[in-house]
Amino acid sequence: MAGRKVLIVYAHQEPKSLNGSLKRVAVEELSKQGCSVTVSDLYAMQFEPRATRNDIVGCLHNSEEFNYGVEAWEAYKRGGLSNDLIEEQKKVQEADLMIFQFPLYWFSMPAIMKGWMDRVLVQGFAHEFPNCYDSGLLKNKLALFSFTTGGSKEMYEKGGISGDIRYLLWPMQHGIMHFCGVKVLAPHICFAPEYVSEEKRKEMLIAWAQRLKTLWKEEPINCSPEWYFK
Repeated sequence: MAGRKVLIVYAHQEPKSLNGSLKRVAVEELSKQGCSVTVSDLYAMQFEPRATRNDIVGCLHNSEEFNYGVEAWEAYKRGGLSNDLIEEQKKVQEADLMIFQFPLYWFSMPAIMKGWMDRVLVQGFAHEFPNCYDSGLLKNKLALFSFTTGGSKEMYEKGGISGDIRYLLWPMQHGIMHFCGVKVLAPHICFAPEYVSEEKRKEMLIAWAQRLKTLWKEEPINCSPEWYFK
């Protein structure tokens, strides 16, 4: 939709990968719609995933005992976070929609993307108790997790060996995005792309492009335990 701003947070080392292609398709299709699309390519940026003292510019709130959560909160309030975090927070602040594009690693997102969550979504910026979940500080935004798996769709069904894929989404969609007030669209999952034909991978890209055409008409999921564990 024209005028909308989209941030794609992308975590894959290889541009020619399916994840790289999914990211490219999203940029092309959303730009075609008149959206302004920004990409944070975490590996290309050599994004620092570790939450350390280096994130705090200037003096610490408590120099006797380092508490990252407290120090990041205090630094945010006084404009004392490192430049890379300020830049990412600006991208988040401007975005109507955030798309997280990544391969599933050990039932979760890659460490570099988790580090982005840890360092960017600090208290005061994304949440501040009691302003969390439905009243989180990013409550006027949408998020969508688009990812690939190593296992087949059957492995990630309720009776499958890996369990329902929705179980894995609880900490990512609910524990991070919903906690910050973000409304979550249904995930887009490409199962086991390494083990299917080239034709099937092309179909995956076409399906993603088709979904993006009507994405702005979609309703967010019901952000409740029932959606994940029913």
